[in-house]
Amino acid sequence: MLTLAVSATWLALMKSQVTNVIGGVLTFYLVGTAWATAKRPNGRLGSLDYGALLFAVIVGATEVVFGVDAMRSATGLKFGYPPPLYFIFGGLALLAAAGDARMLVRGGIFGVHRIVRHLWRMLFALFFASGSLFLGQQQVLPAFLRGTNILFVPAFLPLVLMIYWLVRVRFKGAYGGQAAGPPSLSKSLQRGPVALPSPNHLRL
Repeated sequence: MLTLAVSATWLALMKSQVTNVIGGVLTFYLVGTAWATAKRPNGRLGSLDYGALLFAVIVGATEVVFGVDAMRSATGLKFGYPPPLYFIFGGLALLAAAGDARMLVRGGIFGVHRIVRHLWRMLFALFFASGSLFLGQQQVLPAFLRGTNILFVPAFLPLVLMIYWLVRVRFKGAYGGQAAGPPSLSKSLQRGPVALPSPNHLRL
């Protein structure tokens, strides 16, 4: 997915499609941070995490500025798109940036929260791809499917799966990993209460 995001961004750049360039780099950011979250062990941070935070803030702020420009324009559009589209994607980027900042302040991410972070970022990126294909590029699909409501099913399926798995992992305990917290605390929680010595052992 990282390769696809880079190739899509490059094609959009060659065609001077500004909004698609921003969408491509946002997808690359979501997939990259999701991959890094799953690859590294609990609580591990790297220098790229600080760069990812800055990157998400820049993308989110750019989207918001484009949305404001679209509202102020005579046509109500910016690069052919209305303000809500920019505000939605800008809000998503800033929400992701807030998650990055929270992770850095806490010194890492642990347990279930780590799985949740991976899930929502990866599936949102997949939703960008499925929506772009089934709703935005219908000319490459068979003629009998073009313009039909059935295309909304594969387009929004990643969002449905994301909600299902987030609820199951976050609230129903489907992920039986470490407790959320630093490794030392998680190990002590797994071991249970510490046995105290009996009064007989304390006699002189």
